Amino acid sequence: MLDLINVDYSTQIPNNVGLAEDRQVLRGLERWHPGYLDWWKDMGPEGFQESLVYLRTAVSVDPKGWAKFDYVRMPEYRWGVLLAPQEEGRKVNFGQHIGEPAWQEVPGEYRAMLRRLIVIQGDTEPASVEQQRHLGKTAPSLYDMRNLFQVNVEEGRHLWAMVYLLHKYFGRDGREEAEELLRRRSGDADHPRMLGAFNEATPDWLSFFMFTFFTDRDGKMQLESLAQSGFDPLSRTCRFMLTEEAHHMFVGETGVGRVIERTCKAMKEAGIEDPNDLTKIRALGVIDLPTVQKKLNTHYPLTLDLFGSEISTNAANFYNAGLKGRFEETKIDDDHRLTESTYPVLKLVNGEIRNVDEPALTALNMRLRDDYTNDCAKGVERWNKIIAKEGVNFRLELPHVAFNRQIGEFRDVHATPSGVLLSDGDWAKARDSYLPSSSDGEFIESLMQPQTEPGKYAGWIAPPRIGIDSKSGEFEYVKIHE
Repeated sequence: MLDLINVDYSTQIPNNVGLAEDRQVLRGLERWHPGYLDWWKDMGPEGFQESLVYLRTAVSVDPKGWAKFDYVRMPEYRWGVLLAPQEEGRKVNFGQHIGEPAWQEVPGEYRAMLRRLIVIQGDTEPASVEQQRHLGKTAPSLYDMRNLFQVNVEEGRHLWAMVYLLHKYFGRDGREEAEELLRRRSGDADHPRMLGAFNEATPDWLSFFMFTFFTDRDGKMQLESLAQSGFDPLSRTCRFMLTEEAHHMFVGETGVGRVIERTCKAMKEAGIEDPNDLTKIRALGVIDLPTVQKKLNTHYPLTLDLFGSEISTNAANFYNAGLKGRFEETKIDDDHRLTESTYPVLKLVNGEIRNVDEPALTALNMRLRDDYTNDCAKGVERWNKIIAKEGVNFRLELPHVAFNRQIGEFRDVHATPSGVLLSDGDWAKARDSYLPSSSDGEFIESLMQPQTEPGKYAGWIAPPRIGIDSKSGEFEYVKIHE
């Protein structure tokens, strides 16, 4: 019987899915592996491929003790294929197949839909590594550098997770899709990544922290929805990916929190009470809170666009087929079919933003986006508590969902962060008060000077409360010159 908890390291590809006995899939993945390493060396963290990094590696899928920590060079990291243990007697929990046994093989009629879901999820993973590849050179500490690299190697492992499903269940089509995942490049004019947010630049560390807070949180929502899937291998894959994704959001939330804390303390030490006195605050070498708000205003709408159009027949089809559920589907008290239900959707009606009841099946993207917004709001409140604790009179806010959108109901309008509709001319005049201007970007870039001495931190960010793996503040998380 297969050991579904512990990870087998006897093959080139660590796994808990019995690859040693599945020779065809193992050979396919071994053929894919060199191309993956070439991609990692070309598009992974630039300048640090030979550095020893204190990384965690999965040794089990037991939530109580699944990882070990040690120094490793990133190209030698043991990426693997890990699925959560199979639940005995698991059923499809929603859609027209509700109550049927969960599928262990791909249902023929849903083959194309399922492949599309897996490819889109898979495409986001290498994209974020590509977006973040230059950030190591401006890391504010070895602690932060190590966290960046941990996020990067785990996004790489999440790519492996999707590639395994493509190889195992989709034959030649799956193998060709797996090759394409290595050919596309974030921001490339000819072969861009599939989703817009994953073609944007990540120019600085505040952007990285916002990305891991907002965009990795979208990843959490999507993985939670796919973890409900009636296709059991996809569900099990996503359940374990969520274990790793939690760290990425931790990096984002605590990173922004530490930026805020450092700014507030610097203001107090200098006797500055007005958070809008940008000249004086920036002279202290910290990032002013209005600019933090502008960065928030950039990343939140960009991530909302990842949920797609509010009304979506694709989402309805995925749900009806039992392939992709809602966030925490089994905790929702309804019939899990949604054929008679409605859901309120914000729409533009006669020049006004209004709630309109739409069929719940086609409004699934809106519901997932609302769940996401509620989750984001809790994190923003935790940032506001840091500001309040330091006695600074300022609040961060999530902008209105109509603000700065490129996809969905509000893509063709301009709105303020509070949701007031603007003409094109008024938007052009006001834009730089809502979103980072070129001078804001230049100021943040000027602060991005690396700090590579163990236990030291750049002046614009506070140290973390605790270290990784209970290590002391002086611990050398990355041995750059080894």
